[in-house]
Amino acid sequence: MANRISNEMIEYVGILAKLELSEEEKAQAGKDMEQMLDYIDKLNELDTSGTEPLSHIFPVSNVFREDVVTNTDERERLMANAPAVKEGQFKVPKTV
Repeated sequence: MANRISNEMIEYVGILAKLELSEEEKAQAGKDMEQMLDYIDKLNELDTSGTEPLSHIFPVSNVFREDVVTNTDERERLMANAPAVKEGQFKVPKTV
């Protein structure tokens, strides 16, 4: 587990992240990156041959309902609620 992060790598990551790091921050960032890589190496030692890959922890299924028309032509019932009807449409005052 000898993951060594070079100063050039830290500077390159700092440029990508648009960060200006002091020498002390660069040293701390190098230690943090090395610890992360060591942890990844430790995880890679685990036997995952019988484990199925996951995209979600909980089972995900399609929650959308089928698009089925449930109401029929109810024009007469709807027009009964209108204050005024003309030729099967709502009649409203003219606006200018």
